[in-house]
Amino acid sequence: MWEKLRSGDWLDEERLRVYPAMLLLLSVGCVAAVLMTAQGRFDANGHPLGTDFSQVWVAGLETLRGHPEQPFDLARHIAEQRAEFGAGSDVYGWHYPPYFLAPATALAHLPYLEALAVWQMTTLALYLVAVLALMHGGAAPPGRVALLALAFPATLVNLGHGQNGFLTAALLGFGFLALPRRPALAGLCFALLAYKPQFALALPVALIVGGHWRALASAAASLLVMTLASLFFFGPESWIAFVQNLDVTRDLVVERGAAGFPKIQSVFAAARLLGADIATAYAAQTLATATTLAALVWLWRSGADYRAKAAGAIVATFLTTPYCLDYDMTALAPAFALLVSFGLERGFGPYMKSALTAAFIIPLAARPVATATSLPLGAITMAALFAIILSNSREACFRHAGATASLRSTA
Repeated sequence: MWEKLRSGDWLDEERLRVYPAMLLLLSVGCVAAVLMTAQGRFDANGHPLGTDFSQVWVAGLETLRGHPEQPFDLARHIAEQRAEFGAGSDVYGWHYPPYFLAPATALAHLPYLEALAVWQMTTLALYLVAVLALMHGGAAPPGRVALLALAFPATLVNLGHGQNGFLTAALLGFGFLALPRRPALAGLCFALLAYKPQFALALPVALIVGGHWRALASAAASLLVMTLASLFFFGPESWIAFVQNLDVTRDLVVERGAAGFPKIQSVFAAARLLGADIATAYAAQTLATATTLAALVWLWRSGADYRAKAAGAIVATFLTTPYCLDYDMTALAPAFALLVSFGLERGFGPYMKSALTAAFIIPLAARPVATATSLPLGAITMAALFAIILSNSREACFRHAGATASLRSTA
C-alpha cells in the first residue's frame, strides 16, 4: 500500500476521468437543489442565498448611504443585516480593511440576487482563466483542467458562502504567472490581495528571498495608491473604525472562533479544536509560522523549479496565518496547477500525486470530520503537502547537482 501511495500509481486514468466528474455532478446537484427550493432571496432553511455575501452587500449599502465606517461597528452592522434579511437571519461581522468596501459598494448598486450572481460568476470566471493559464502549453487538455478546477470541492464551498475564494485564487494565480516576465503586473496582483491581510507573511518573504524587487516595488506602489483611493472615497473614518475593530476581530473571530473552529483551517484553530487554550494555540501557530517561513526561505534560495517555489509559497500562506477558512482553500487551486504542470513535464516525485489528491478532496471533508471528531484534517493535509513539496524539491536539487558534477568530471 505504501508503495502505491509513494508512486501515485493508484491514481490511474479511469479514476482521473470518473472521480472528478462525480464530484462535479455532486456540486451541480447541490447548487441546483438550493436554487430550486429557494424562495426569493432565501434558501429552504431561511438563510440568505450566498450566506456570507449578504453582509458584503449590506456593507455596500451602508457605504452608499454615506456611512463607510458603519460596517466596522458590529452592533450597527448586525442591525442593518437584520433590517434587510429579517430579525432571525444569520449575521456576520465585517473584518475586511476598507479596500474591500470598493467591490461591496459597486455590487450594492444592484438588487441582492443580481449582485450575488455577478459576484459569483465574475470571480469564478477569473478563477478558471487563472488555472487554465497556469496549465497552458502543458500535456493536460484544457477541458480536463477546467473539469478539475470546477470539481475541486472548495469551489462548491465557496459558491455556497458567496465568498471571495475565487478572487483570492485568481490573484495568486495571475501573480505567480506574471512574476518571471511581468513583475509589475505581478506586484499589482499581490497588492490587490490586501483585503486578506492575514495572508501577508509568506508572499513578501518569497519575493524578497527570490530577489523580485520590481514586483515588490510595484506591490508597494499599488498598495499606496489603493490606500489613498480608499481614503478619498471612504474617508479616514473608515480606517479609524477598522483599526479600532481589530481587537474585536482578534478576540471574537480568531481566538474564540466565531465561525466555528471546524470551519477554520489554520494551525491555531487545529490546536483550539484539540482542546488547547489560547496561549498554547498561539505558541503552536508561532512555531508553525516560523518553521514554514524558514523552509520557504530555503525553497526560494534553492535551485528548485519555479513552479515548485510558487506552489510552496501559496501553501505556506495557509500555514502561516491563524485565520483561514475552508472556502479560502479555493486558493490552493493555483498551487495544484503549478505542481501538476511540473509533474507532467518532469515526473511526479514521491507521494506527490497522493498528497495532491488528499489536498484536492480535503475541503469536502475537513469541516464535517472536524465537527464529528475534532480532527483538524485541513491543517494536517496542507502541512503534509508543503512537506512533500520541500522533500521533492530537495531531491530534485540533489539530482541536478549530481548531474552537473558528473558532466564536469566527464568534461
